[in-house]
Amino acid sequence: MEVAVRAVARFLKVLADETRLRMLWLLSNRRELCVCDLMQALGITQSKASRHLATLRHAGLVVDRREGTWTHYSIVSPQDEMERALLDTLCAKLVDHPDSGQLLQDLQRWIESANRDATCMTRQGR
Repeated sequence: MEVAVRAVARFLKVLADETRLRMLWLLSNRRELCVCDLMQALGITQSKASRHLATLRHAGLVVDRREGTWTHYSIVSPQDEMERALLDTLCAKLVDHPDSGQLLQDLQRWIESANRDATCMTRQGR
């Protein structure tokens, strides 16, 4: 039982961060997002985005796909039934959060303004 309790505590620690919750929310509403999409929507740096995405990846909540020098992420359902139920509940509750709609609008505005055929660096104006 002690091992199971430790695993639950580790999983909850992953979810106990606002940035990671926002990332999961955005990813739950899109099939896949590039790191630069998450950076722009959340107003965070590449290093901060990558650090949080690595935490989510190690927890088994997202998978990555490389395309050249860019990494794209998508959400995956955890194998553990309890973790899957917690994540599903969180995503369902985030729909009602006052900032959730604005966050999706910001992401959509970014995606629509960006040249989707260009690299992320070009889309960021660098």
